[in-house]
Amino acid sequence: MKRRESEATDGAQAGLAELLAAILALRTPAELQAFLEDLCTPAELEAFADRWRVVPLLIEHIPYREIHDRTSVSVTTIGRIARCLGLGAGGYRIAAERVLAAKP
Repeated sequence: MKRRESEATDGAQAGLAELLAAILALRTPAELQAFLEDLCTPAELEAFADRWRVVPLLIEHIPYREIHDRTSVSVTTIGRIARCLGLGAGGYRIAAERVLAAKP
């Protein structure tokens, strides 16, 4: 029997909640790295890392073209990240504020 759309959405939300709990259970950067290497393909990890490298540059108001020249990330992807920084759920900004505040 085909699941109803609401049931599929509920299942996806439950799966996401379980994934978040698993991530929060990890205690060290090495544990998190091992988990991500098991969970993601090398290309997915590279894409995540590329996106994250763009965030501080956008916060510093570096022009998109210069960010592209520094990182080789496409201007389209840079624009998506910028949109998330301004209008997204706030995750990039929270993480960036905490990471940048911890830097000497």
